[in-house]
Amino acid sequence: MALRADVAAMLADAGMHDAEVDEAVEDEHVRVRVYGEVVAAVAASRRPDAERRIVALILRDPVSSVAKTAVVQLVDEVAMRSAGPGEFQRWAAGLLPELRRLDAEGHGPFVRRRVHDWSVYLAIEDGRTPAAAELADTTPWMQRMLAEKVTSLPVLTLLAEGGGTRKIRNIAGRRADTLMRGP
Repeated sequence: MALRADVAAMLADAGMHDAEVDEAVEDEHVRVRVYGEVVAAVAASRRPDAERRIVALILRDPVSSVAKTAVVQLVDEVAMRSAGPGEFQRWAAGLLPELRRLDAEGHGPFVRRRVHDWSVYLAIEDGRTPAAAELADTTPWMQRMLAEKVTSLPVLTLLAEGGGTRKIRNIAGRRADTLMRGP
């Protein structure tokens, strides 16, 4: 069976034992967990060739939502380990062509938005202040993360004024007030 061979190949590529191959083939919940472990190991190795191979194998999963979950986890892992927006965007440029299968199931746009979200986040962490429209184009998930984590007063002010939800605006407003008052 192709799925069994794909799962075994992923585990081998990540340097992991294939003890759960049969369980992963039978149960998509086990597969999601196994994919997550593989994705974390491969992302930590910083081997783009291995990441592309893993993505190609994951995208052949017969359950598209399982594939989407794993690819999004890889995007998150790589973004959190990236040295900056340029490095992440170069990495993402190599991934995006692989997403055609997810497009057929309607999941491709979600992954592309996650890549966009992380690109904005990393640019902010690198000291750039996005335009209000660019910030408004991020997902509520990313706006909330920004409101909770960034230390840029201009970004927090933009979110306090134009965040997508009242909760985002409130979190950003409180944090902006705290920053203006000082320690």
